[in-house]
Amino acid sequence: MKFGGTSVGTAQRMQDVTRLVTSSSEPVLLVLSAMSGTTNALLEISDYLYKRNANGALDKILKLELKYKDTIDALYSTDLYKQKALQLLKERFDILREIANSRKLFSSIEEKIIVAQGERTSTALVWNYMQEQGYDAVLLDALSFMKTDKNAEPDMSFIKDNALRVLDEAGTHKVYITQGFICMNAYGEIDNLQRGGSDYTASILGAALSASVIEIWTDIDGMHNNDPRFVEGTKPVKSLYFSEAAELAYFGAKILHPTCVLPAKQAGIPVRLLNTMQPDAPGTTISTDFIRHQIKAVAAKDGITAIKIKSSHMLLAHGFLAKVFDIFAHYKTSIDMITTSEVGVSVTIDNDRHLDEITDDLRKFGTVSIDRDLVIICVVGDMATENVGFQAKVVNAVSNIPVRMISYGGSNYNVSLLVAKDDKVNALKALSANLF
Repeated sequence: MKFGGTSVGTAQRMQDVTRLVTSSSEPVLLVLSAMSGTTNALLEISDYLYKRNANGALDKILKLELKYKDTIDALYSTDLYKQKALQLLKERFDILREIANSRKLFSSIEEKIIVAQGERTSTALVWNYMQEQGYDAVLLDALSFMKTDKNAEPDMSFIKDNALRVLDEAGTHKVYITQGFICMNAYGEIDNLQRGGSDYTASILGAALSASVIEIWTDIDGMHNNDPRFVEGTKPVKSLYFSEAAELAYFGAKILHPTCVLPAKQAGIPVRLLNTMQPDAPGTTISTDFIRHQIKAVAAKDGITAIKIKSSHMLLAHGFLAKVFDIFAHYKTSIDMITTSEVGVSVTIDNDRHLDEITDDLRKFGTVSIDRDLVIICVVGDMATENVGFQAKVVNAVSNIPVRMISYGGSNYNVSLLVAKDDKVNALKALSANLF
């Protein structure tokens, strides 16, 4: 069971999480994020230290510490456990002050140590609260088994072997608590998983330990069939196939990072997306079960840039597309959509950090035009070719909206449309009205 920052954002929320976890009929591995707002505060402290403003950092450390002391005062009912919590807090904040007062040059190594204290603090406070309430819980240090390799990817064999070892050494308990997001890297330094954070930790550990189910608890009741911020009357999707969930996550469904479902998918372990504030809601179950002949959901990905390369004399030459793709690979920029014609190729990217360099290199092969502020809208479901008419439903739904590109056939699970930013909301509403 993984709970995000808002789920442990206050004393009351921590108490609610404890009730949910301890009511499980199975032993639980509990993965926690930092309290909401903490990671941003720790990054701000790091920013002060990069700028060599130790006093500014120390002021922010004190402000954050006072917030935690207020939480401790509200969370515990006995003086004994309040004092234990204050001691746990002191251990974490002593690390922050030691780094802030150090005369050493501040680097990303120290920043990651600072950021890791968020998860270490939240888990310590919740574990201490469970002790006060008389629950059988043990606190495990994620840094003793979560590790990435030299490519910054999870070292799955190390994680499995050491997670099993640490659990075995801890003995039998009702609840095992550990930190999400943080890990050690291949060089023995404190680091983090970056993509997907605590969700990724939960999925990796669930797969490594052969869990019966991986539960991701947030403040939303599952993955909705459209974006509830823009479309009225959206509903949670009860079940998704792993590939459908990955498509939705990649193309804008913020509830889940696309990387997170991979370990669970490979292990065949279902993932449930549940709402801490509405624990009885069914949420969304992601599994190997695939329901045919259904369109499941719509998601939108903002901040898209389209790049069109026109080259009448080059396109038919063998190796042309390889050279184009090599440029994007060189600048570590991934492509979302691609369409080709006899005289040109159009691609979209969501990271324009190296756009100027990419454009300069592409001009060797043809005329390049750039279109910014676009949105990819992804319609997910059973889009296999035998489902005659499903693609037509999607296209007909947006018949009054200018569509820049259409991508179909890349997988059996989605149709993607590229529209202008100003047409996004109308497109989302039109798709909901026609598809659901």
